[in-house]
Amino acid sequence: MIEDQNQEDDFMEEQSGVKSWIQENLRIIISVAIVIIIAGGIYSYAKRSPADDRLNILDENQLSLDGNVDEMNPEDGNIATEDEDVVIDEEKNNEEKAEPAAQEAEPAKQETAPSADSSKETNDSFIETAQKGDGLTHLARRALADYLEKNPDSQLTAEHKIYIEDYLRKNVSHEGKVLVGSSVEFSKDLINQAIEQSKKLNDNQLKNLQKYSAMVPSLS
Repeated sequence: MIEDQNQEDDFMEEQSGVKSWIQENLRIIISVAIVIIIAGGIYSYAKRSPADDRLNILDENQLSLDGNVDEMNPEDGNIATEDEDVVIDEEKNNEEKAEPAAQEAEPAKQETAPSADSSKETNDSFIETAQKGDGLTHLARRALADYLEKNPDSQLTAEHKIYIEDYLRKNVSHEGKVLVGSSVEFSKDLINQAIEQSKKLNDNQLKNLQKYSAMVPSLS
């Protein structure tokens, strides 16, 4: 009986000691728990991030287009909408294949001719300055028109010009959005290169571009 009482006293004393230890070290226990939770969150994020990055890369690869065109980014206000987009892909026989992008071209703007200050020619390039409503495609179209004014080429159809301005838009050295007053420089070598590339399109490829050229009467 006495032995049982002693065991019970020891058990109660042990429980009391545990409670006292927990009360004395409660802040430490909570701090350790918080650290474990934070560490677990960091580990979970680090483990998940590579997969997310791979998904982002896949999404970007799906959106990127072979050749010299990509997805249009229409904006409101002083940022112009791009007029048209063309996808140029490699065929199995290594010929280029021109096909329409997902978004259709917009009709050419009906507006007054750009002022002389909006276009400047240097020895090696044409510098086009954006007016209200102008986008990179508008500036590329203007640079091509300036070039052809000095170097006429009767072989170029409206379909060729659609391809050329899209080629220029994708290869010109310009980053960011085009705002009113933005200047973009199109080298004459780049314009000539775009013209030569357009002449390599076959009849079927040019036919695919007719739906876009029809929306820009000024190119005819």
